[in-house]
Amino acid sequence: MQREEQPVMTTGLERIAAKARGEPNLRFTSLAHHITQERVWTNLNQIPKRSAPGIDGQTVEAALSNFNDWVEPMLESVHNQGYQAPPVRRVYIPKPGKAEKRPLGVPCINDRALQRSTSQVLSAIYEQDFLPCSFGGRPELSAHKALATLHEIISGRKVGWVLEADLKNFFGSLDQGWLLRFVEHRVGDPRILSLIKRWLKAGVLEDGEIQASETGTPQGGSISVLLSNIYLHYVLDLWFERVVKQRLKGEAYLVRYIDDFVLCFQYREDALRVQEVLRKRLAKFGLTLEPNKTKLVEFGRFAHKHASKRGRNRPETIYFLGFTLYCTRNLKGNFKVGMRTEKSRFQRSLLNLRDLMQRMRHLPIREQVENLNRVLRGNYAYYGIAGNIRALQRTYRAVERYWRKMLSSRSRKGNVTWESFGQIKEAFPLLRPRIAISYKELQSIAVL
Repeated sequence: MQREEQPVMTTGLERIAAKARGEPNLRFTSLAHHITQERVWTNLNQIPKRSAPGIDGQTVEAALSNFNDWVEPMLESVHNQGYQAPPVRRVYIPKPGKAEKRPLGVPCINDRALQRSTSQVLSAIYEQDFLPCSFGGRPELSAHKALATLHEIISGRKVGWVLEADLKNFFGSLDQGWLLRFVEHRVGDPRILSLIKRWLKAGVLEDGEIQASETGTPQGGSISVLLSNIYLHYVLDLWFERVVKQRLKGEAYLVRYIDDFVLCFQYREDALRVQEVLRKRLAKFGLTLEPNKTKLVEFGRFAHKHASKRGRNRPETIYFLGFTLYCTRNLKGNFKVGMRTEKSRFQRSLLNLRDLMQRMRHLPIREQVENLNRVLRGNYAYYGIAGNIRALQRTYRAVERYWRKMLSSRSRKGNVTWESFGQIKEAFPLLRPRIAISYKELQSIAVL
Protein backbone atom coordinates (compact mmCIF):
# COMPACT_ATOMS: atom_id res chain seq x y z
CA MET A 1 0.00 0.00 0.00
CA GLN A 2 1.37 3.40 -1.02
CA ARG A 3 1.71 5.94 1.76
CA GLU A 4 1.22 9.66 1.53
CA GLU A 5 4.37 11.56 2.32
CA GLN A 6 4.27 13.09 5.77
CA PRO A 7 6.56 15.62 7.43
CA VAL A 8 8.90 14.30 10.10
CA MET A 9 7.60 15.07 13.59
CA THR A 10 10.25 17.27 15.19
CA THR A 11 8.78 17.88 18.66
CA GLY A 12 10.38 14.74 20.11
CA LEU A 13 13.78 15.69 18.71
CA GLU A 14 13.40 19.24 19.95
CA ARG A 15 12.86 17.90 23.46
CA ILE A 16 15.98 15.75 23.12
CA ALA A 17 17.97 18.76 21.91
CA ALA A 18 16.76 20.93 24.80
CA LYS A 19 17.67 18.24 27.33
CA ALA A 20 21.09 17.69 25.73
CA ARG A 21 21.74 21.43 25.77
CA GLY A 22 20.74 21.77 29.42
CA GLU A 23 22.51 18.65 30.67
CA PRO A 24 25.84 18.23 28.83
CA ASN A 25 26.79 15.10 30.80
CA LEU A 26 23.46 13.27 30.44
CA ARG A 27 23.40 9.80 28.83
CA PHE A 28 20.23 9.18 26.83
CA THR A 29 18.91 5.68 27.57
CA SER A 30 15.73 5.76 25.46
CA LEU A 31 16.11 6.92 21.86
CA ALA A 32 15.14 4.08 19.50
CA HIS A 33 11.41 4.85 19.68
CA HIS A 34 12.13 8.09 17.80
CA ILE A 35 13.07 6.01 14.74
CA THR A 36 9.52 5.71 13.48
CA GLN A 37 7.93 4.47 10.28
CA GLU A 38 7.06 8.08 9.40
CA ARG A 39 10.65 9.19 9.84
CA VAL A 40 12.00 6.33 7.72
CA TRP A 41 9.36 7.04 5.05
CA THR A 42 10.28 10.71 4.85
CA ASN A 43 13.99 9.95 4.61
CA LEU A 44 13.36 7.30 1.98
CA ASN A 45 11.60 9.91 -0.14
CA GLN A 46 14.65 12.18 0.12
CA ILE A 47 16.96 9.61 -1.49
CA PRO A 48 17.39 10.52 -5.17
CA LYS A 49 15.37 8.20 -7.41
CA ARG A 50 18.40 7.44 -9.58
CA SER A 51 20.52 6.21 -6.65
CA ALA A 52 22.30 2.94 -7.31
CA PRO A 53 20.92 -0.11 -5.49
CA GLY A 54 22.88 -2.02 -2.87
CA ILE A 55 23.64 -5.74 -2.72
CA ASP A 56 19.92 -6.63 -2.68
CA GLY A 57 19.35 -4.94 -6.05
CA GLN A 58 16.39 -2.94 -4.72
CA THR A 59 15.87 0.48 -6.31
CA VAL A 60 14.40 3.54 -4.60
CA GLU A 61 11.13 3.10 -6.49
CA ALA A 62 10.89 -0.54 -5.42
CA ALA A 63 11.63 0.36 -1.80
CA LEU A 64 8.87 2.97 -1.89
CA SER A 65 6.32 0.66 -3.48
CA ASN A 66 6.83 -2.19 -0.99
CA PHE A 67 7.57 0.03 2.02
CA ASN A 68 4.90 -1.55 4.21
CA ASP A 69 6.35 -5.00 3.60
CA TRP A 70 9.80 -4.26 5.00
CA VAL A 71 9.64 -1.28 7.35
CA GLU A 72 7.86 -2.95 10.29
CA PRO A 73 10.09 -6.06 10.38
CA MET A 74 13.15 -3.80 10.09
CA LEU A 75 12.14 -1.57 13.01
CA GLU A 76 11.15 -4.59 15.08
CA SER A 77 14.63 -6.06 14.56
CA VAL A 78 16.14 -2.73 15.69
CA HIS A 79 14.13 -2.84 18.92
CA ASN A 80 15.07 -6.50 19.45
CA GLN A 81 18.75 -5.68 18.83
CA GLY A 82 18.73 -8.20 16.00
CA TYR A 83 19.04 -5.95 12.96
CA GLN A 84 21.35 -7.46 10.37
CA ALA A 85 23.08 -4.56 8.65
CA PRO A 86 23.67 -5.55 5.00
CA PRO A 87 27.23 -5.32 3.67
CA VAL A 88 28.02 -2.32 1.51
CA ARG A 89 28.48 -2.99 -2.20
CA ARG A 90 31.85 -1.66 -3.32
CA VAL A 91 32.22 -0.23 -6.78
CA TYR A 92 35.11 1.60 -8.40
CA ILE A 93 34.73 4.75 -10.40
CA PRO A 94 37.48 6.26 -12.58
CA LYS A 95 39.37 9.30 -11.40
CA PRO A 96 39.20 11.98 -14.11
CA GLY A 97 42.45 12.06 -16.05
CA LYS A 98 44.01 9.20 -14.09
CA ALA A 99 44.44 5.49 -14.67
CA GLU A 100 43.51 4.45 -11.14
CA LYS A 101 39.98 4.29 -9.76
CA ARG A 102 38.59 5.25 -6.40
CA PRO A 103 36.38 2.95 -4.29
CA LEU A 104 32.79 3.92 -3.56
CA GLY A 105 30.44 2.28 -1.06
CA VAL A 106 26.81 1.67 -2.06
CA PRO A 107 24.50 0.74 0.87
CA CYS A 108 21.08 -0.87 0.37
CA ILE A 109 18.29 1.68 -0.06
CA ASN A 110 16.25 0.72 3.01
CA ASP A 111 19.41 0.61 5.14
CA ARG A 112 20.26 4.08 3.86
CA ALA A 113 16.86 5.37 5.01
CA LEU A 114 17.41 3.79 8.43
CA GLN A 115 20.86 5.39 8.68
CA ARG A 116 19.42 8.81 7.88
CA SER A 117 16.69 8.37 10.47
CA THR A 118 19.16 7.28 13.16
CA SER A 119 21.48 10.18 12.27
CA GLN A 120 18.64 12.66 12.79
CA VAL A 121 17.91 11.30 16.26
CA LEU A 122 21.57 11.33 17.31
CA SER A 123 22.18 14.75 15.75
CA ALA A 124 19.56 16.21 18.09
CA ILE A 125 22.01 15.40 20.89
CA TYR A 126 25.35 16.06 19.24
CA GLU A 127 24.43 19.36 17.63
CA GLN A 128 24.37 20.69 21.20
CA ASP A 129 27.87 19.32 21.84
CA PHE A 130 29.77 20.06 18.62
CA LEU A 131 31.97 23.16 18.70
CA PRO A 132 31.76 26.16 16.33
CA CYS A 133 35.03 25.06 14.66
CA SER A 134 33.30 21.97 13.23
CA PHE A 135 31.68 22.15 9.77
CA GLY A 136 30.41 19.58 7.30
CA GLY A 137 27.60 17.07 7.75
CA ARG A 138 25.85 19.54 10.05
CA PRO A 139 22.70 21.62 9.47
CA GLU A 140 23.46 24.89 7.67
CA LEU A 141 27.24 24.59 8.20
CA SER A 142 28.40 24.27 4.61
CA ALA A 143 31.82 24.26 2.99
CA HIS A 144 31.29 27.92 2.14
CA LYS A 145 30.79 28.76 5.81
CA ALA A 146 33.98 26.90 6.69
CA LEU A 147 35.88 28.82 3.98
CA ALA A 148 34.34 32.14 5.06
CA THR A 149 35.30 31.46 8.68
CA LEU A 150 38.88 30.62 7.76
CA HIS A 151 38.99 33.72 5.53
CA GLU A 152 37.85 35.97 8.39
CA ILE A 153 40.20 34.38 10.95
CA ILE A 154 43.24 34.95 8.74
CA SER A 155 42.07 38.43 7.67
CA GLY A 156 41.01 39.78 11.05
CA ARG A 157 42.83 37.87 13.76
CA LYS A 158 46.47 37.60 14.79
CA VAL A 159 47.49 34.84 12.42
CA GLY A 160 51.00 34.42 11.01
CA TRP A 161 51.27 30.66 10.46
CA VAL A 162 48.88 28.04 9.12
CA LEU A 163 49.20 24.28 9.51
CA GLU A 164 47.44 22.60 6.60
CA ALA A 165 46.64 19.04 7.70
CA ASP A 166 45.46 15.97 5.82
CA LEU A 167 44.43 12.72 7.51
CA LYS A 168 45.53 9.53 5.76
CA ASN A 169 42.58 7.22 4.94
CA PHE A 170 40.54 8.67 7.81
CA PHE A 171 37.23 6.91 7.14
CA GLY A 172 38.98 3.55 6.78
CA SER A 173 41.35 3.77 9.74
CA LEU A 174 39.56 5.27 12.75
CA ASP A 175 39.40 2.93 15.74
CA GLN A 176 35.95 1.39 16.23
CA GLY A 177 36.59 0.70 19.92
CA TRP A 178 37.34 4.33 20.62
CA LEU A 179 34.38 5.41 18.51
CA LEU A 180 31.94 3.32 20.55
CA ARG A 181 33.43 4.68 23.78
CA PHE A 182 32.90 8.23 22.50
CA VAL A 183 29.29 7.50 21.51
CA GLU A 184 28.61 5.96 24.93
CA HIS A 185 29.43 9.29 26.60
CA ARG A 186 26.01 10.48 25.46
CA VAL A 187 24.10 7.40 24.29
CA GLY A 188 23.03 4.69 26.73
CA ASP A 189 20.24 3.11 24.70
CA PRO A 190 21.42 -0.49 24.02
CA ARG A 191 19.29 -0.66 20.85
CA ILE A 192 21.07 2.32 19.29
CA LEU A 193 24.48 1.07 20.41
CA SER A 194 23.74 -2.35 18.93
CA LEU A 195 22.64 -0.74 15.68
CA ILE A 196 25.86 1.27 15.41
CA LYS A 197 27.95 -1.85 16.14
CA ARG A 198 26.11 -3.76 13.40
CA TRP A 199 26.84 -1.00 10.89
CA LEU A 200 30.49 -0.87 11.88
CA LYS A 201 30.87 -4.63 11.43
CA ALA A 202 28.68 -5.04 8.32
CA GLY A 203 31.66 -5.32 5.98
CA VAL A 204 32.04 -4.74 2.25
CA LEU A 205 30.97 -6.99 -0.62
CA GLU A 206 33.57 -7.05 -3.40
CA ASP A 207 34.04 -9.67 -6.13
CA GLY A 208 31.42 -11.87 -4.48
CA GLU A 209 33.22 -11.96 -1.12
CA ILE A 210 32.38 -10.11 2.08
CA GLN A 211 35.37 -8.40 3.65
CA ALA A 212 35.04 -7.88 7.40
CA SER A 213 35.32 -4.35 8.81
CA GLU A 214 37.63 -4.16 11.82
CA THR A 215 38.46 -0.47 11.47
CA GLY A 216 36.78 2.58 10.01
CA THR A 217 33.16 3.59 9.52
CA PRO A 218 30.49 2.21 7.15
CA GLN A 219 30.93 3.54 3.64
CA GLY A 220 28.45 5.57 1.65
CA GLY A 221 25.82 6.17 4.34
CA SER A 222 24.89 9.26 6.32
CA ILE A 223 25.71 7.59 9.64
CA SER A 224 29.37 7.57 8.58
CA VAL A 225 29.54 11.38 8.48
CA LEU A 226 27.94 11.77 11.92
CA LEU A 227 30.17 9.11 13.50
CA SER A 228 33.22 10.76 11.93
CA ASN A 229 32.24 14.13 13.40
CA ILE A 230 31.74 12.52 16.81
CA TYR A 231 35.16 10.87 16.58
CA LEU A 232 37.03 14.05 15.69
CA HIS A 233 34.97 16.07 18.18
CA TYR A 234 36.65 14.10 20.97
CA VAL A 235 40.00 13.39 19.32
CA LEU A 236 40.69 16.84 17.89
CA ASP A 237 38.17 19.63 18.58
CA LEU A 238 37.80 19.36 22.37
CA TRP A 239 41.50 18.61 22.81
CA PHE A 240 42.57 21.64 20.79
CA GLU A 241 40.05 24.08 22.30
CA ARG A 242 40.31 23.03 25.95
CA VAL A 243 43.84 21.64 26.31
CA VAL A 244 46.15 22.94 23.58
CA LYS A 245 45.06 26.58 23.32
CA GLN A 246 45.53 27.13 27.05
CA ARG A 247 49.23 26.27 26.76
CA LEU A 248 50.17 28.49 23.82
CA LYS A 249 51.79 31.92 23.88
CA GLY A 250 49.60 33.45 21.20
CA GLU A 251 46.24 33.08 19.51
CA ALA A 252 45.29 29.83 17.77
CA TYR A 253 42.26 28.68 15.77
CA LEU A 254 40.90 25.44 14.29
CA VAL A 255 38.59 25.13 11.28
CA ARG A 256 37.48 21.57 10.45
CA TYR A 257 35.23 20.27 7.69
CA ILE A 258 34.64 16.60 8.54
CA ASP A 259 38.19 15.19 8.12
CA ASP A 260 39.76 18.24 6.43
CA PHE A 261 41.15 20.81 8.85
CA VAL A 262 43.57 23.70 9.21
CA LEU A 263 45.15 25.18 12.32
CA CYS A 264 46.03 28.88 12.50
CA PHE A 265 48.64 30.33 14.86
CA GLN A 266 50.01 33.70 15.84
CA TYR A 267 53.53 32.38 16.52
CA ARG A 268 55.70 29.88 14.68
CA GLU A 269 56.95 28.24 17.89
CA ASP A 270 53.36 27.49 18.90
CA ALA A 271 52.69 25.97 15.48
CA LEU A 272 55.79 23.74 15.68
CA ARG A 273 54.88 22.54 19.18
CA VAL A 274 51.34 21.69 18.15
CA GLN A 275 52.48 19.98 14.95
CA GLU A 276 54.59 17.61 17.02
CA VAL A 277 52.00 16.80 19.70
CA LEU A 278 49.24 16.54 17.06
CA ARG A 279 50.96 13.53 15.48
CA LYS A 280 51.13 11.80 18.85
CA ARG A 281 47.53 12.67 19.69
CA LEU A 282 46.23 11.28 16.40
CA ALA A 283 48.38 8.14 16.64
CA LYS A 284 46.77 7.32 19.99
CA PHE A 285 43.44 7.02 18.18
CA GLY A 286 44.65 5.16 15.09
CA LEU A 287 45.05 8.20 12.83
CA THR A 288 48.04 9.52 10.91
CA LEU A 289 48.81 12.66 8.96
CA GLU A 290 49.54 12.33 5.24
CA PRO A 291 53.14 13.67 5.12
CA ASN A 292 52.97 14.86 1.51
CA LYS A 293 49.80 16.88 2.13
CA THR A 294 50.58 18.26 5.60
CA LYS A 295 52.66 21.44 5.75
CA LEU A 296 53.30 24.48 7.92
CA VAL A 297 53.08 27.73 5.96
CA GLU A 298 53.84 31.32 6.89
CA PHE A 299 50.59 33.00 5.96
CA GLY A 300 48.87 36.25 6.86
CA ARG A 301 49.31 39.99 6.81
CA PHE A 302 53.09 39.85 7.46
CA ALA A 303 53.84 36.98 5.10
CA HIS A 304 54.56 39.32 2.15
CA LYS A 305 57.08 41.24 4.23
CA HIS A 306 58.86 38.10 5.40
CA ALA A 307 58.79 36.21 2.09
CA SER A 308 61.66 38.22 0.57
CA LYS A 309 63.78 37.56 3.67
CA ARG A 310 63.30 33.85 3.08
CA GLY A 311 64.26 34.07 -0.60
CA ARG A 312 60.71 33.90 -2.00
CA ASN A 313 59.00 36.30 -4.39
CA ARG A 314 55.64 35.80 -2.70
CA PRO A 315 54.20 33.91 0.28
CA GLU A 316 53.26 30.25 -0.03
CA THR A 317 49.66 29.26 -0.58
CA ILE A 318 47.37 26.91 1.37
CA TYR A 319 44.66 24.55 0.13
CA PHE A 320 41.24 23.99 1.70
CA LEU A 321 38.02 22.48 0.33
CA GLY A 322 38.89 22.82 -3.34
CA PHE A 323 40.31 26.35 -3.11
CA THR A 324 43.82 27.75 -3.09
CA LEU A 325 44.11 30.57 -0.56
CA TYR A 326 46.82 33.16 -1.20
CA CYS A 327 48.03 36.44 0.29
CA THR A 328 47.25 39.56 -1.73
CA ARG A 329 46.16 43.18 -1.32
CA ASN A 330 43.00 45.10 -2.14
CA LEU A 331 42.80 48.32 -4.17
CA LYS A 332 43.66 50.36 -1.06
CA GLY A 333 46.84 48.35 -0.51
CA ASN A 334 45.54 46.51 2.56
CA PHE A 335 46.10 42.81 3.19
CA LYS A 336 43.49 40.46 1.77
CA VAL A 337 43.07 36.70 1.51
CA GLY A 338 42.43 35.69 -2.08
CA MET A 339 40.70 32.47 -3.12
CA ARG A 340 40.82 30.69 -6.46
CA THR A 341 39.85 27.23 -7.65
CA GLU A 342 42.62 24.79 -6.79
CA LYS A 343 44.48 23.60 -9.89
CA SER A 344 43.67 19.88 -9.63
CA ARG A 345 40.00 20.64 -8.88
CA PHE A 346 39.85 22.95 -11.89
CA GLN A 347 41.31 20.26 -14.14
CA ARG A 348 38.95 17.65 -12.68
CA SER A 349 35.94 19.88 -13.42
CA LEU A 350 37.05 20.30 -17.04
CA LEU A 351 37.63 16.57 -17.47
CA ASN A 352 34.16 15.82 -16.10
CA LEU A 353 32.63 18.35 -18.47
CA ARG A 354 34.56 16.92 -21.43
CA ASP A 355 33.42 13.43 -20.54
CA LEU A 356 29.82 14.66 -20.37
CA MET A 357 30.08 16.34 -23.78
CA GLN A 358 31.55 13.23 -25.37
CA ARG A 359 28.78 11.02 -24.00
CA MET A 360 25.92 13.26 -25.09
CA ARG A 361 27.22 14.66 -28.39
CA HIS A 362 24.50 12.89 -30.42
CA LEU A 363 21.64 14.14 -28.25
CA PRO A 364 19.48 17.04 -29.48
CA ILE A 365 21.21 20.36 -28.87
CA ARG A 366 18.51 21.50 -26.45
CA GLU A 367 19.19 18.49 -24.21
CA GLN A 368 22.93 19.05 -24.45
CA VAL A 369 22.58 22.65 -23.29
CA GLU A 370 20.29 21.66 -20.44
CA ASN A 371 22.84 19.11 -19.22
CA LEU A 372 25.78 21.47 -19.62
CA ASN A 373 24.00 24.31 -17.85
CA ARG A 374 23.08 22.04 -14.96
CA VAL A 375 26.76 21.20 -14.42
CA LEU A 376 27.89 24.81 -14.97
CA ARG A 377 25.27 26.04 -12.49
CA GLY A 378 26.69 23.72 -9.84
CA ASN A 379 30.24 24.78 -10.67
CA TYR A 380 29.41 28.49 -10.41
CA ALA A 381 27.43 27.94 -7.20
CA TYR A 382 30.38 26.30 -5.44
CA TYR A 383 33.39 28.06 -6.96
CA GLY A 384 31.67 31.42 -7.48
CA ILE A 385 33.36 33.10 -4.53
CA ALA A 386 34.47 36.73 -4.71
CA GLY A 387 37.79 37.07 -6.51
CA ASN A 388 37.47 33.78 -8.40
CA ILE A 389 35.72 35.06 -11.55
CA ARG A 390 38.74 34.26 -13.76
CA ALA A 391 38.53 30.55 -12.97
CA LEU A 392 34.81 30.57 -13.82
CA GLN A 393 35.52 32.36 -17.10
CA ARG A 394 38.22 29.83 -17.97
CA THR A 395 35.73 27.03 -17.35
CA TYR A 396 33.14 28.74 -19.56
CA ARG A 397 35.60 29.30 -22.42
CA ALA A 398 36.88 25.71 -22.22
CA VAL A 399 33.29 24.42 -22.44
CA GLU A 400 32.67 26.66 -25.45
CA ARG A 401 35.72 25.35 -27.30
CA TYR A 402 35.15 21.70 -26.55
CA TRP A 403 31.40 21.80 -27.17
CA ARG A 404 32.01 23.27 -30.62
CA LYS A 405 34.55 20.50 -31.24
CA MET A 406 32.01 17.84 -30.21
CA LEU A 407 29.31 19.37 -32.42
CA SER A 408 31.76 19.38 -35.32
CA SER A 409 32.46 15.67 -34.84
CA ARG A 410 28.81 14.63 -35.15
CA SER A 411 29.02 14.20 -38.93
CA ARG A 412 31.48 14.07 -41.79
CA LYS A 413 30.33 17.38 -43.21
CA GLY A 414 33.05 19.32 -41.50
CA ASN A 415 33.49 21.93 -38.85
CA VAL A 416 30.85 23.96 -37.11
CA THR A 417 32.28 27.43 -37.77
CA TRP A 418 32.46 29.97 -34.97
CA GLU A 419 29.80 31.96 -36.77
CA SER A 420 27.45 28.96 -36.87
CA PHE A 421 28.36 28.14 -33.27
CA GLY A 422 27.45 31.69 -32.26
CA GLN A 423 24.01 31.21 -33.79
CA ILE A 424 23.60 27.93 -31.87
CA LYS A 425 24.54 29.67 -28.64
CA GLU A 426 22.12 32.48 -29.35
CA ALA A 427 19.29 29.97 -29.70
CA PHE A 428 20.52 27.75 -26.84
CA PRO A 429 22.66 29.95 -24.57
CA LEU A 430 25.25 28.55 -22.20
CA LEU A 431 25.04 29.78 -18.63
CA ARG A 432 27.45 32.70 -18.18
CA PRO A 433 29.83 32.84 -15.20
CA ARG A 434 28.63 34.65 -12.12
CA ILE A 435 29.84 35.22 -8.58
CA ALA A 436 27.48 33.61 -6.06
CA ILE A 437 29.13 34.91 -2.86
CA SER A 438 30.49 38.46 -2.61
CA TYR A 439 33.15 39.65 -0.14
CA LYS A 440 30.39 41.18 1.97
CA GLU A 441 28.48 37.90 2.00
CA LEU A 442 31.67 36.03 2.92
CA GLN A 443 31.99 38.20 6.00
CA SER A 444 28.34 37.74 6.93
CA ILE A 445 28.31 33.92 6.79
CA ALA A 446 31.53 33.39 8.79
CA VAL A 447 31.03 31.57 12.08
CA LEU A 448 33.16 33.38 14.65
